[in-house]
Amino acid sequence: MIRFECDYAEGAHPKVLEALVKTNFEQSPGYGADSHCAHAQELIREACEDPLANVYFVTGGTPANVTVIASLLRPYQGCVCCKSGHINVHEAGAVEATGHKVIGLEGKDGKLSAETLRNYLESYWADPTHEHMVQPGMVYISSPTELGTVYSKSELQALSEVCQEFVIPLYLDGARLGYGLQSPGNDVTLEDIDRLTDVFYIGGTKVGILMGEAIVFPRGNGLDANFQSMIKQNCSMLAKGRLLGVQFEALFTDGLYEEMGKHAVDQAMRIKEAFKDKGYRFLVDSPSNQQFLFLPRDAKDKLSKDYAFECEGNVGQEEFLVRFCTSWATPKESVDKLLESIKSL
Repeated sequence: MIRFECDYAEGAHPKVLEALVKTNFEQSPGYGADSHCAHAQELIREACEDPLANVYFVTGGTPANVTVIASLLRPYQGCVCCKSGHINVHEAGAVEATGHKVIGLEGKDGKLSAETLRNYLESYWADPTHEHMVQPGMVYISSPTELGTVYSKSELQALSEVCQEFVIPLYLDGARLGYGLQSPGNDVTLEDIDRLTDVFYIGGTKVGILMGEAIVFPRGNGLDANFQSMIKQNCSMLAKGRLLGVQFEALFTDGLYEEMGKHAVDQAMRIKEAFKDKGYRFLVDSPSNQQFLFLPRDAKDKLSKDYAFECEGNVGQEEFLVRFCTSWATPKESVDKLLESIKSL
């Protein structure tokens, strides 16, 4: 079985494993207070072109989202996001479990627009009874989105301006950021994200390391007061913190992060073109490593014999929404086989 259902099926890039083995018997302070974490933080600052950025390592994506959101909101506030946003649909109410409501707004192709956000915020503050409602305290987006789409620089700029006007922080979930940055037509850099958001994280779990994410508070903006304590309280702190630092050191050395992102996207584009050539409909025009399309029952059943991919729907349907997802480790040969199978449908 060749697997295309997610981008975390494999372990870690050989260079990451090599770095872990090389440092395995080093003795160092725990909880991230070691030289490897310090070096990795500096490498990330350099990549973001932000010497004032504060960088924190946590164990995974959901812990990153819960910790950031819980740290930024007051008890009566909620987090605004697109209805299809990851925190709203795929985290089992993790944010709500902290006591903060997720406020879902309509999006387009998985993205929240500045116009939609502005309309909602203006309507909220114009309501004379707003103090009886959950107050919008921050905005959550992800890029790539849950549908594989990527925010442009102009879209980020517009969202940033609305957030600044209403004095609420903009938070970008970067679980798959490495793939978004390498997507065709992308005009956003890490420096742009650092400049236009108030906090974001660089995903490692889905982009080549065993586990871990790097949360970045740009420009010394002060939003990270007591953040280490929040990490600890939310069970997101690794005692052997060096293991996260070592992995991110490898990730941000000699262009490995960019290399892995490009490989996954290149293979996804091959799959996208093959399905397009057969005339299948896509849910959205995704430029990243996730491709969503509709397959008739017979095509889905044929491909399911040899390939694992996500499929939404029940046995009574005649057409299914499916997702094919590549990763940093997807072999070109596996995609070659899939392309032949697609041609034969």
